Amino acid sequence: MAGCNSRGWISVGCSIILLATALGLSVSNAAAAGPSVSIDLGSDAPKQTAVVVQILILLTVLSLAPALFIMVTSFTRIVIVLSFLRQALGTQAVPPNQVLLSLAMFLTMFIMAPVGQAVYAGALKPLMDDQISYEEAWKKGSEPVRGFMLRQVREKDLELFIDLGRLPKPDKAEEIPTHVIIPAFILSELRVAFQIGFLIYIPFLIVDMVVASVLMSMGMMLLPPAVISLPFKLVLFVLADGWYLVVGSMVRSFQ
Repeated sequence: MAGCNSRGWISVGCSIILLATALGLSVSNAAAAGPSVSIDLGSDAPKQTAVVVQILILLTVLSLAPALFIMVTSFTRIVIVLSFLRQALGTQAVPPNQVLLSLAMFLTMFIMAPVGQAVYAGALKPLMDDQISYEEAWKKGSEPVRGFMLRQVREKDLELFIDLGRLPKPDKAEEIPTHVIIPAFILSELRVAFQIGFLIYIPFLIVDMVVASVLMSMGMMLLPPAVISLPFKLVLFVLADGWYLVVGSMVRSFQ
């Protein structure tokens, strides 16, 4: 798996370098007329212009990669659940945001590794070997991602966006447009993340209620219950091996 991923990153890096070279950007400084910059996009030949337009579109898609990484993968559910967990523990900024985001990113890479391998083997590698065109690569590369989202999305959410888009009801999943699947998938991920967050809150809420009741019975109403309950919640979380349970449950929820 690591070898395939490294080949994928190397191929992506090489493709970006080749695309930048293919743009044919030329900078010239004319001494007589003063400094000037000229960009040659190959407009003399229509075919070259079409290739340049395709390259610019591809670079635009690459610039949207962070948003695609967040919204069409498991990242949304994971980062929301980890945020709920930190709030339930009441540890303020511990773990810090950088740690939570890094953990969510690497868990996302682990979960999405089979999808990435399918995209690499079915679309990226044939494209780099000039076996298929950009249109075929886009179609074959989007199929594994669409399959992942369709496995996680609710039919109710799909029907909502189909009705909002005033689209005819499709007979098969392959007929559902991608621009309908993505918002439905995001909505489903938010719903599942909040459900998991609610379940995470319950044991810590019980600890807070018990500590608050004990303090009130002892007449220590001016002492904040969160100060006393925090060590008990940490001990409970450590003894129950909370990180193992939370991470394992989240990963299994995508399988």
